[in-house]
Amino acid sequence: MKIAFHGAARTVTGSKHLLTLKNGKKVLLDCGLFQGMGKDTDKLNSDFGFAANEVDVMILSHAHIDHSGLIPKLAKEGFQGSIYCTDATKELSQLLLLDSGEIQESDAKYHNKGSRAQGKPLVQPLYTVDDAKACFGLFVSRPYNEWFTVTEGVEAMFTDAGHIIGSSCVHVRVQEGSEMTRLTFSGDVGRYRDVILKSPETFPQADYVLMESTYGNSLHENTSTSLDHILEWITRTCLERSGKLIMPAFSLGRTQEILYALNELSLENRLPKVDYFLDSPLSTSITEVVKKYPQYYNKTIQKVLQSDSDPFQFEGLHYIDSVEESKLLNYRNEPCVIISASGMAEAGRVKHHISNNIENSRNSILMTGYCEPYSLGGRLLAGAKEVGIFGVQHQVHAEIGQIKSMSAHGDYEDLSQWISCQDRSQIKKLFLVHGEYDVQQDFKAWLVKRGFPDVEIPDRHFEIGLT
Repeated sequence: MKIAFHGAARTVTGSKHLLTLKNGKKVLLDCGLFQGMGKDTDKLNSDFGFAANEVDVMILSHAHIDHSGLIPKLAKEGFQGSIYCTDATKELSQLLLLDSGEIQESDAKYHNKGSRAQGKPLVQPLYTVDDAKACFGLFVSRPYNEWFTVTEGVEAMFTDAGHIIGSSCVHVRVQEGSEMTRLTFSGDVGRYRDVILKSPETFPQADYVLMESTYGNSLHENTSTSLDHILEWITRTCLERSGKLIMPAFSLGRTQEILYALNELSLENRLPKVDYFLDSPLSTSITEVVKKYPQYYNKTIQKVLQSDSDPFQFEGLHYIDSVEESKLLNYRNEPCVIISASGMAEAGRVKHHISNNIENSRNSILMTGYCEPYSLGGRLLAGAKEVGIFGVQHQVHAEIGQIKSMSAHGDYEDLSQWISCQDRSQIKKLFLVHGEYDVQQDFKAWLVKRGFPDVEIPDRHFEIGLT
């Protein structure tokens, strides 16, 4: 059996790992979109590094677009196999892929408008909404903690990764002749003190481990500080400067965590009396799905549910649906908080809000999650004094900040706790994926010191035999 790393290799996004069995069967782990890679993004997403029609089956760790976002392109190019995932991942992926299809169409239309005027070649969207819909019939849900047959000689099982609703670590057993190979793919590992979700589960012994490393050299702030940090930003921006607080947030995971935090401040009678807008129809839809799976919540929020039937709703929260309503927020002079997607500020309505508010020093832009260095959010966090948005250069006068305590990814202590259930002497090789290369090098040194002697950091398209 061989494994090839076609995405999230020495970078964070684009998760794709391809297993090729001795009998020729091919099993794909994730099929994610590269995001925030600057001018290289389109090129990276245009070529899988393998033939889509040769893949027999796919296993999806969770719904985030950097893990699921190229599934419509995979199907469009000839993949016809099953896509195994958890029930929540199936439901959430379909929402996210429809939204992604709309973004692909919109981006192509915007690009072609300028190209047509200049007589340049036109581009086609990576995939369309119809392409996204066409792949939905391939999704097959499976429960946690039950082995199931993937294809001849291959079984898989999901355990809860604690990252987002429905997220899983993927465990694979491959029988080739008399030889059994056990492989674990971490997907994205959550935190052991997450404010909403249960902690990541322990998992069976593996021979090979593919392990995410996004925060492999970082320690997060305690999640209990998030409430106070959010309150500080609201107070400073909305009350002291009478400005707008723009919070880019991933529709799945981060938005619900922010709403829960604001609800908690409201229950504690500490939430400032300003208007709060959730300006993302996708985020609204996803929040409704998240509410359908309370069995994945931790004990703390289960207790909250006994007295508060909706922990994501509070006084002063308004849901914005139409584009017209969203545009009206630009003309609003009163202080307010706007929560909108996407989290890296690379697409979606939040990009328009930043464009319209970034030059006003009364306002603030508060990043709430990881941002690729070349994304708009990444450039703002790096201290850019001027940024281009929709072809227009903007001076950065708004205050820029970040809340690191809200990350849905585990830090190096969480990752170390996750791998601690394994007998290190039985792990033949540990591959670090889903991380920036400098971070991965630091995390590799940390792991080697703790008794994992064979740690590999594969580059994109690297292939290796597993024996």
